[in-house]
Amino acid sequence: MSSPIVERLPLLLIEDERAVTDFVRIALERHGYTCRTASSAAEGIKVLAAGEFIGVISDMRTPGGATGADVYAWIVANRPELQDKILFITGDTVNEDTLRALSATGAPYIEKPFRVQELISTVEKIFGRAK
Repeated sequence: MSSPIVERLPLLLIEDERAVTDFVRIALERHGYTCRTASSAAEGIKVLAAGEFIGVISDMRTPGGATGADVYAWIVANRPELQDKILFITGDTVNEDTLRALSATGAPYIEKPFRVQELISTVEKIFGRAK
């Protein structure tokens, strides 16, 4: 008997800019990852609560009153196994609040705009290579 094929869990991408969502999702899929998306941190938390993921890629600032830091705090409280499986993407590192939040989490981040190779190499370091 052959072993059953086990589908790898997806990454959750939380990003409110459609063009960035599409860019990241396509890059991840071309490199073997599966990806679910959410357009705000609040929606991302709901998706996280309802599903299983290998990790999270989240924008720091999204509309709707919740931030990437809120996603991180939720993960620490509710899904601690993902605490070291988060990557932030941000175009807002000149904002002191964003820098403070990034520093407080200690989570890795990449700055927008970024190249596909920077994204994929960072993703592979954090989440492992896609099979």
